[in-house]
Amino acid sequence: MRISAAKPHWIERRSCSGWADRRARRGGRAHILRRVDDLLLHVLRYIHLVGFAVLLGGAVAQYLSGTLRINQAMLWGSIIQLASGIALAAPLRPEGDEPPVAKLVVKLLLAVMIFVMVFFSRRRAQVNKGHFLAIIVLTLVTAAVGTFWR
Repeated sequence: MRISAAKPHWIERRSCSGWADRRARRGGRAHILRRVDDLLLHVLRYIHLVGFAVLLGGAVAQYLSGTLRINQAMLWGSIIQLASGIALAAPLRPEGDEPPVAKLVVKLLLAVMIFVMVFFSRRRAQVNKGHFLAIIVLTLVTAAVGTFWR
């Protein structure tokens, strides 16, 4: 019998037989939970994109109509963006795959600014052109931060 500092034979061996090995290959319950987390992450990301489209679409429609006022689409788009963004910041990803905290803080600040600008001026008959364009620009900046900041 040889005595060495090498790993025991049962650690080095990579057999594909046995119930535990088959379960480890499939991923077991952890694999299913990962798939559910991935599905939830994709659904939240889709809802976030829908909120972006509703917010930007409502703003562009109002801008092109000539009457600069906050419509229901902009209000609901900003609410959807804020709520789904907060949900997306939850730690649903595997270790090491989470976005930088600075990116999350910047996106949160931008989303809160957009929501405040939309919410508190929603009852006005007409909004300043600069205020309205700031909502559109901040929406596009938020999308750029989410897309390009890795």
